[in-house]
Amino acid sequence: MAPSVIFLVADYGNDPTETAIPWKVFKDAGFDITFATEHGKVPACDSRMLTGWTGALLGAPREGKEAYKQLVEAAAFQHPRSWTDASFSLKEYDCVVLPGGHDKGVRQIIDSERIHQLLAEYFPLTKKPSSKCVAAICHGVQVLAASEYSIGDMAGKSVLADVKTTALQGFHEQFIYYATMLFLGDYYKTYGHGTPSVQEIVTKRLEKPEQFQGSLQFAPFVVEDDAFNYVSARFPPDAEEFARRVVEVLKKRA
Repeated sequence: MAPSVIFLVADYGNDPTETAIPWKVFKDAGFDITFATEHGKVPACDSRMLTGWTGALLGAPREGKEAYKQLVEAAAFQHPRSWTDASFSLKEYDCVVLPGGHDKGVRQIIDSERIHQLLAEYFPLTKKPSSKCVAAICHGVQVLAASEYSIGDMAGKSVLADVKTTALQGFHEQFIYYATMLFLGDYYKTYGHGTPSVQEIVTKRLEKPEQFQGSLQFAPFVVEDDAFNYVSARFPPDAEEFARRVVEVLKKRA
């Protein structure tokens, strides 16, 4: 049976490359793919990354745009599940994927208490030698950082508290923000001017700051935890390698 993968996305604003490239890699690997939004609404990725001068100069690469054109025609994308449905559970899936995106629309998923609850229930199921996996890239890692255990010795702590991770790095976030603020305002700051970077937010939820792994190189950079089947990456240039590492993890399953 093919591995089952579910993408948890906002109604609007996820990064097209971080969503469509992993989708294409998983589709080509023969995986069974599902999408879920808050109320089952058909999602749309950040249009500024696809069209206009922002799409041309700052947006998705050609491969990302081409993959997104295919994605929006896919039945799974056009018929997502609702994560607020009472019967919805992540436990039936082999892998949960959290794409990033800096548009303010992604606050819908970052701030969702229902998502936090679902992830807090699912993440422990990925402890090795489990065959289940969680994969997050860019702001998707922030969603996990906000998801807290509710019982046991870890109650009140993030599911990422004792794992290795990466995410969108402060240097990259601040650089593009200051480089574009004259023209785009706080577009590249999901929570507005003066708010902490994704790296700061995630690092505060870790037991030790050194658990946050980083690289300023533009070569693909992906982090896998030692104790959990958890794969993380920084930003769009990592998306393809990120997805391929997830494929490797899932193909090792019993």
